[in-house]
Amino acid sequence: MTSDSRPAVLDLIGNTPLVRVTRFDTGPCTLFLKLESQNPGGSIKDRIGVAMIEAAERDGRLRPGGTIVEATAGNTGLGLALVGRAKGYRVVLVVPDKMSTEKVLHLRAMGAEVHITRSDVGKGHPEYYQDVAARLAQDIPGAFFADQFNNPANPLAHECGTGPELWAQTGHDLDAIVVGVGSSGTLTGLTRFFQKVQPELEMVLADPEGSIMAEYSRSGTLGTPGSWAVEGIGEDFVPAIADLSSVRHAYSISDEESFAMARELLRVEGIPGGSSTGTLLAAALRFCREQKEPKRVVSFVCDTGTRYLSKIYNDQWMTDQGLLQRKHYGDLRDIIARRFEEGRVISVGPDDTLLTAFQRMRLADVSQLPVLDDGKLVGVIDESDILLGVHADAPRFRDAVSSAMNAAPETLAPGASLAQLQAVLDRGLVAIVADASGFHGLITRFDLLNHLRRKLA
Repeated sequence: MTSDSRPAVLDLIGNTPLVRVTRFDTGPCTLFLKLESQNPGGSIKDRIGVAMIEAAERDGRLRPGGTIVEATAGNTGLGLALVGRAKGYRVVLVVPDKMSTEKVLHLRAMGAEVHITRSDVGKGHPEYYQDVAARLAQDIPGAFFADQFNNPANPLAHECGTGPELWAQTGHDLDAIVVGVGSSGTLTGLTRFFQKVQPELEMVLADPEGSIMAEYSRSGTLGTPGSWAVEGIGEDFVPAIADLSSVRHAYSISDEESFAMARELLRVEGIPGGSSTGTLLAAALRFCREQKEPKRVVSFVCDTGTRYLSKIYNDQWMTDQGLLQRKHYGDLRDIIARRFEEGRVISVGPDDTLLTAFQRMRLADVSQLPVLDDGKLVGVIDESDILLGVHADAPRFRDAVSSAMNAAPETLAPGASLAQLQAVLDRGLVAIVADASGFHGLITRFDLLNHLRRKLA
């Protein structure tokens, strides 16, 4: 690929805006957020995507017709796909299975080949995403393994780009930067730049609970890694390129606080960010509020919240994960994923058509629906009921739900035992929770499993 055919979209990477946080309590400090979500690929990783690819082109590791391979939490992959596909390369990415559906769909839409592997195994396991990527790079002829965790072009992108931008945007007046560690490129690159221009600047590490990085920066010891739902930051090992020499404070932030803070940022400041942005903002606010003297502090909106509509900004997913608090009853109502009282029940009326029932099942990804008439339970309909009604006569999709529903469904009172619930589920039925006060919701096998999983946390 010749230099005069460099895609114009790459010129849009970097020079992202810096905005002041005005509607959170920042103590005596002034807090700014750099909107890396405004990069063309939607994240800070666009910077290292172009840097790693063009460095490989210059030194001959990546040639025309070659293949780019990488292990990624999604955003580095999107940066590589943006740049690599625009330059005509094949892009093969390995992604852990906890990543949002939006990221995976976006990667595939951009023409990347996506391999999804396990997120519950550590470095050295054959199914660990970085190890899988390394094997693919060895097996594919002409492959370039981007290897963001060891690639010097990763921190260099921030040393030569992000750092000077911040220094100019803050008028050479900056006291602290709050940053997370994934590959550690951002932290290392900014550390190198600011050690030259502002050696007293404090690096503040924001780390998900379960990651080892915060404790390692505080004590130099490697703890036992746990698990976390935040995407893109947090590690179970120390990346080879990590430079923690300027880290003065480190905060471990829970998934619950991270997700809540991301949602609050959108509500309060109108800025949609992902889960890692929530982690960074939570740590930044803690740091700012702890200060005795005014300081100018910067953190990042690492990527756009539109990549997490099915997760962070989905109340049902948040509830399923135990990340949203709701009323506790101490009975079967606590197991119901979609409570009627919360307006979350997907239902049909007896006069709706079977086609309507089928379409709502597909939209909500459920196999059965309560049939409600003026808020009262009058039946239940599932996929088999619809199939029995229409299998020999497709026009019967126009028939009313009342023609195919079970009009006398078995119900369980909220106070029924888990054994009684299990007995209903074992018969292949969905449990309908109702009593004299009305209909409360449905319980599926998945709901019970999810309830039991949350009790382990």
